[in-house]
Amino acid sequence: MKAQEVHFANDQGVRLTGMVELPAAEKPRHFAIFAHCFTCNKDLRSVRKIALALTQRGFGVLRFDFAGLGDSAGDFSETNFSSNVEDLQAAYAYVETHHQTPDLLIGHSLGGASVLMAAGALPGISAVATIGAPCEPDHVLKLMAEDLASIKAQGEATVTLAGRQFKIKKQFIEDLENHGMKGALEKLKGRPLLFMHSPQDDTVGIENARYLYTHAHHPKSFISLDGADHLLSKGSDAAYAGEVMAAWASRYLPEEQNTDALQTEEQVVAELEEGPFLTRLRAGRHHLLADEPRKAGGEDLGPSPYDYLASGLGACTAMTLKMYARRKEWPLEEVQVHLSWDGKYEEDCAHCDEPKRKIGRFVRKIRIEGELDEKQRQRLLQIANKCPVHKTLERSVHIHSELMEA
Repeated sequence: MKAQEVHFANDQGVRLTGMVELPAAEKPRHFAIFAHCFTCNKDLRSVRKIALALTQRGFGVLRFDFAGLGDSAGDFSETNFSSNVEDLQAAYAYVETHHQTPDLLIGHSLGGASVLMAAGALPGISAVATIGAPCEPDHVLKLMAEDLASIKAQGEATVTLAGRQFKIKKQFIEDLENHGMKGALEKLKGRPLLFMHSPQDDTVGIENARYLYTHAHHPKSFISLDGADHLLSKGSDAAYAGEVMAAWASRYLPEEQNTDALQTEEQVVAELEEGPFLTRLRAGRHHLLADEPRKAGGEDLGPSPYDYLASGLGACTAMTLKMYARRKEWPLEEVQVHLSWDGKYEEDCAHCDEPKRKIGRFVRKIRIEGELDEKQRQRLLQIANKCPVHKTLERSVHIHSELMEA
């Protein structure tokens, strides 16, 4: 399903806005909450990329805006680090009430410090991951060093952060200075912690990750995001962070029997995502992405439908040859199937409603390795044409379509 906008209130009654993303057509195996960086919001491209990677591994994800930022209500100047922690607790309560108990907290930059501070009071949280987190909350004061004297003397001041102006009050400064990270890490003893940080981060230096890792208890892990900037503005860096995070968490969050998963006879479920054409796929318990190539208006975040069609033909060909050779006890060692489609995909899409369309052709080249004689090789070529997907594609397959109730 597409990301769903949700709303919930913090302890002060301020309306917070978030986006819930779920894996395609099944109950999440686990649920994560994502806390964004200082003055950022839930819709930062890197946040969306990380959430997408997690849903591909069966996670549900809530990414939300802290009070006074993004789509959430409230006055940013009245917030502080403590209120961010309270917002996280409200997000936890929302997910627990409307979905399931969250078991993974993720925080970026100051959001990383927030999740480390909040996790100790959230009993369902089994693991915590941070990206570019400062070792102390008051590290953010370095971003407004030139304005600190004015804020303390006058009680407030307007400062420029990331090209935008924010009103910062004295209470914000004092609140940051009153929080220590050592005590928070001590409360997380026994909970798995992951610290991800770039050595090239010039906003929150890598020494912060060293401090956090040194003072944290095992089990703890560190992953270098080498070459990335603080905001993970390069899409591949954010995708990598999300994929590694999902793999790491799977070690510590036990796989549950998903008895509440959507039980249907369908082999595949496809659901549109955010973006021009991005589509989530669920094939059994496997999660995949499909997208259009850039030349067709997509973002190329996954194989195209024809790529999947060719992949099915290639996989079926290789498997069929292996099964046949095994039955015959032939010394087949390796099979490579190379496929190309001679149609123009974007033209097929543009003219899909025309009654007479060009019938495209797959070109399949098969590489066979092993101590096989020419007769055996030719027989395997004949068997390739008998693989089930090949035979299905060559027949006039009937496709029955009907609308389901929303």
